[in-house]
Amino acid sequence: MATAIESTIAQKLDSLLKLQHIDSDLDNIKKMRGALPEEVRDLEDEIIGYETRISKFNREVNSLEDEVTKNRNARKDAEKLVNKYKDQQMNVRNNREYDAISKEIELQQLEMELADKRIREQDFKILNKKDEISETESRLDERKKDLNNKRKELDILIAESEEDEKKLLKDRDKSANHVDARLLLSYTRLRGNYKNGLAVVMVKRGACGGCFNVVPPQRQADIKDKKKIIVCEHCGRIFGDVEDAMAAVSGKK
Repeated sequence: MATAIESTIAQKLDSLLKLQHIDSDLDNIKKMRGALPEEVRDLEDEIIGYETRISKFNREVNSLEDEVTKNRNARKDAEKLVNKYKDQQMNVRNNREYDAISKEIELQQLEMELADKRIREQDFKILNKKDEISETESRLDERKKDLNNKRKELDILIAESEEDEKKLLKDRDKSANHVDARLLLSYTRLRGNYKNGLAVVMVKRGACGGCFNVVPPQRQADIKDKKKIIVCEHCGRIFGDVEDAMAAVSGKK
């Protein structure tokens, strides 16, 4: 029974170590592509932002143009009333009627002046908005060109490593299937904690291959035995094996 458990732990560690090697190779492919993928995503987000802004400006222009139309119609209505009241003034019977109509004419003339003022203000705002739209569209065109160039560069880099990446991804799926779910979850979480993506490391020259803290000899012996999963007490990474032990096995072969 003990041998079966030891074998299972050893197999789990070997599978984890293999998975780590594959993921590190995939990480190297991503590094080779540099910041391009992120630059492409940033440009795509920026373009969406500009397009959203242009749509908003266009809605504002449409709303202002509607207001201009309303004020022009209001001005026309006021002008009609002025003409109507002026005609009525010609047929008044006394000064009181004349003064009353004069006040109505003044009121409608004020309405016309107010409408003219609002139209001027709205026309000015429309002009400014259209300038903003034009400026934003120019920036949008520039960003679209930048995005097109970046995508071409990225496509070339992806094409160069596409076959290797596909093979590695297939190998990764196979290796991941040999790791139980809880251990895979811990491995994935650990990878996310470190920029270099190292979750499973070797003991190299008596130190952790992740944080480089010294691993005591007795702990190294336990890691070599592979009777249980051991993690670094400093960084929490999983120890896959001791490099010297691996080298010795390789030398015998």
